[in-house]
Amino acid sequence: MTFSAAQIALVVNGKLDGNTSVTVSSFGKIEEAKEGQLTFFANPKYEEFLYTTKASVVIINEAHELKQPVAATLIRVPDAYSAFATLLAKYQEIMQQQLTGIQQPSYIAKTATVGENVFIGAFAYLGERVTIGDNSKIYPNAFIGDNVTVGKNCVVHPGVKIYHSCKIGDNVIIHAGTVIGSDGFGFAPQADGSFKKVPQIGNVVVESNVEIGANATIDRATIGSTLIKSGAKLDNLIQIAHNVEVGHSTVIAAQAGVSGSTKIGDGVMIGGQAGIVGHIQLGDGAKVNAQSGVSKSIEPGKAVTGYPAYDYTSALRSQAAARKLPDLEKRVKELEDLVKQLLAEKV
Repeated sequence: MTFSAAQIALVVNGKLDGNTSVTVSSFGKIEEAKEGQLTFFANPKYEEFLYTTKASVVIINEAHELKQPVAATLIRVPDAYSAFATLLAKYQEIMQQQLTGIQQPSYIAKTATVGENVFIGAFAYLGERVTIGDNSKIYPNAFIGDNVTVGKNCVVHPGVKIYHSCKIGDNVIIHAGTVIGSDGFGFAPQADGSFKKVPQIGNVVVESNVEIGANATIDRATIGSTLIKSGAKLDNLIQIAHNVEVGHSTVIAAQAGVSGSTKIGDGVMIGGQAGIVGHIQLGDGAKVNAQSGVSKSIEPGKAVTGYPAYDYTSALRSQAAARKLPDLEKRVKELEDLVKQLLAEKV
């Protein structure tokens, strides 16, 4: 597909600077792009490539002042990174619209309901009373268990497993290998030292506009629901335990783990490899630095770091002080020597 600079400018509501009729048919990184490609410039670290790029069209922040002429046609927008993301999303939407129909072999139970313009890939399994909304894509080798609901405009990538009775909202993307609705880690200690399994009879509810990365696991609730609220974004390799609640527009980076029954508020940011104990609350807007171990509740808007995690600003002061310890040790030794010398002189 080929688009002119003028057409692209209309999509991102940008202002053109250069040849309005130049066309592009693909995307490229600013340092590698070729003629006929579109790229963007947002990070100042890449400014040198703005003047050497071979790209035909560059999306750029409207406030950026050029230091020298640029050969490419420029589309100026308030936020180049956001505008480029909009274009990529539109391109992806167009490409996915070409995928419709049911490939064979695949299994769709007679009681399942499949909406319009849906794609079901080869070797996919749709159990009893499954509902798939309009325009959704279920890629090959996906498993959709009994009584699962998948909303409209969803993308379920290859190898995803959604256990029985879970509910997925509209505009949800679930990447390859993710498991939703496996049993929560519930075992009751017995007098003889063994553990008795506690049946996990709840489900997982993923609201609309959520994205879940590859090979993540979201456990079903013991009773009730494990809940991922609308707009949340989960990275790859994340563990969400039973009865956890993840708030609206919260983001969690790769390899983080959240223990059972923890409540995470709206707009929370959790860094990679962070660990969060169970039965605590993270207030709205809280921030957890990467590799932090959170052992108690966090107030709204508070940032924490370290293990155990504590106030981010205090942690930075402690780290600064720790770097001075060798010098402080030297100064203490000098003071000790001076005191000994003064005491010897008095004698």
